[in-house]
Amino acid sequence: MVRFGKKLTADQVPEWRGYYINYKLMKKKVKQYGQQLQQGEKDRRRVLKDFSKMLDDQIETIVLFLLEQQGRLASRIEKLGKQRAILAEQPDISAIAELREAYREVGLDLIKLLKFVDLNATGIRKILKKFDKRFSYRFTDYYVSSRSNHPYSQLQQVFKHVGVGAVVGALSRNLADLQERQGSYLSIYDQPASALKDPIIDMINSSVDKLTRSTNFLRFLGQHALIAQEESPSTAGEEEIEDQKYHFVSLMLNLVNTFLYMVNTYIIVPTADDYSVSLGAASTVCGVVIGSMAVAQVFSSVYFSAWSNKSYFKPLVFSSIVLFLGNVCYAMAYDTKSLTVLIVGRLLCGLGSARAVNRRYISDCVPARIRMQASAGFVSASALGMACGPALAGLLQWRFKIYMVTFSQSTLPGWLMAVAWLLYLVWLCISFKEPNRATEADDTPHNRASGQSVDIGQVENGLAQPLLGDSESKLNDDDDDDEEDESEESAQDSRKPATSIGSAYRLLTPSVKVQLLIYFMLKYAMEILLSESSVITSHYFNWNTSSVAIFLAILGLTVLPINAVVGTYISNMFEDRQLLMASQITLLVGIIFSFKVTSTYSVIQYVVSALVTFVSAEVLEGVNLSLLSSVMSSRLSRGTYNGGLLSTEAGTLARVVADCTITAAGYLGIGSLLNVTLLPSLVICAASIACTFLTYNSLF
Repeated sequence: MVRFGKKLTADQVPEWRGYYINYKLMKKKVKQYGQQLQQGEKDRRRVLKDFSKMLDDQIETIVLFLLEQQGRLASRIEKLGKQRAILAEQPDISAIAELREAYREVGLDLIKLLKFVDLNATGIRKILKKFDKRFSYRFTDYYVSSRSNHPYSQLQQVFKHVGVGAVVGALSRNLADLQERQGSYLSIYDQPASALKDPIIDMINSSVDKLTRSTNFLRFLGQHALIAQEESPSTAGEEEIEDQKYHFVSLMLNLVNTFLYMVNTYIIVPTADDYSVSLGAASTVCGVVIGSMAVAQVFSSVYFSAWSNKSYFKPLVFSSIVLFLGNVCYAMAYDTKSLTVLIVGRLLCGLGSARAVNRRYISDCVPARIRMQASAGFVSASALGMACGPALAGLLQWRFKIYMVTFSQSTLPGWLMAVAWLLYLVWLCISFKEPNRATEADDTPHNRASGQSVDIGQVENGLAQPLLGDSESKLNDDDDDDEEDESEESAQDSRKPATSIGSAYRLLTPSVKVQLLIYFMLKYAMEILLSESSVITSHYFNWNTSSVAIFLAILGLTVLPINAVVGTYISNMFEDRQLLMASQITLLVGIIFSFKVTSTYSVIQYVVSALVTFVSAEVLEGVNLSLLSSVMSSRLSRGTYNGGLLSTEAGTLARVVADCTITAAGYLGIGSLLNVTLLPSLVICAASIACTFLTYNSLF
């Protein structure tokens, strides 16, 4: 593992050496400040002031040189543009070829400048993190917020790289246009059947992608998945290793597994109350029926997470078999007249939850260049499954018998999913390709989280800044000191993953605990809304199964459009922590508006409050997981007990508690069910808002 200080020295452009961040000096200053504080020579305020000024000076040197180089590149492109205009009037094949070579030289210099920005941005991020760690002070929050929001900010030049982006666009456009023009000047016999994109454009795009990583919408979706987004491979060898592990059909099988599992989860919601009544139980027992799947998932998440350390194929096969059996039991419960069989079927379905494997496969086996898209696909598959489940339930409105086996609106969801999992199992056995574990063992990224996204920082106004927020890379932050520092963890300890739930819990800071509380709260509120919808709408509005199914399907279909709006526009206008607070307050308003406080309860009140609650919770989930990955220890990005598992357990536990609350509240009568189940949501939401306020300054 190469230390960053050595990599910075090795990768510098010799003639630009004086314009890079002086990382070695900054490290020594940080250590010196620590000694001065211990000896009482300086107070904390003076240290912060001195360090801020020194870092400002370093960034100013970087930015002024960056602007100078941008200007030179722009001037060269302008001169070449004039030559291109002349050639457009008087074509000359040899001159065009020379012009293309000149553009390529500019492109190579542009790539050098992009790497210059990348190295300096990484150095700034690392030195800020080192300062925070040395003094146990969240200085990065203050520094980034104050500088990025200032009208004369030089920090934005480094991290937004707007000027560089303009040069990239001009060069790429001119080079592509020149290639098209050259093609038109060749004879029909010499012209290739399909013109290939100039390799220099791909190299430039690759360098830009390393800076920007992806669009805000894909990033926002990826945050929902809580999947590790590692730094792109820096060498062709590393890319080849990643490509060897990647298999498109296997990725699709994981996404289909995610989709089918979400369909399986929500397809029974519209009919669970009627099914419970048909077996002699109260309609509110639907809470236990729906929640039993979540109970089993609490345990399945752990063993699937551990199993994925050794294999992906075997856990997926096991999952498919267990889900097939679980759905058969669920469907057969009607003919056996057994509520026990019904609940056992749902427990088996929960034991087949392989979402931890799906996350882990994307994190470990999908190349970094498309991992964000795969993460977005994971979230999209989940959202689509959530919408399709109730919609399918609304379509399965038949009743008939075949050889004493009853097929009805209650049992058909079980039979349909059993067939779906059987077909999936056949496809899995035929097409899935197990990644080469030997190759993975030699590849650093195998230590990625099975479920942690690592967008470490967001600059003011909500603009994602991957240069300040790259993932845990091969250049480990705790391993970049040349000298031993007794006040810091050793590199080995800092990379050691948590080995148990207890050790993982001890790594949780107050900020992490608050984010897990928020995740618990939003999952609780969503589960209450969805699981009791059939009972509530039947009692107050006399809705039938089809009406409930349409309502739930519409809720599910709002997920992607809302994420598109937030990820593309709103996240550009506000910080994550601002969105976190706003979405919690909106969620609280939705919960309050859902209470029945008068003698009548209208459809409009219920539908509007449900939409506000559901949409707020969806927005909150993406922002919450983004901030969770930011404040969580890097030791929770690896191993079985990782950040993804902790958040999954928190969300699953919330669903269990919510479903049990519905069943327990049913003993007080259907008329009291709505208000009794909403009250805990109100209390937990208010508590999470208070906790967010207390930890607000540590969220960035």
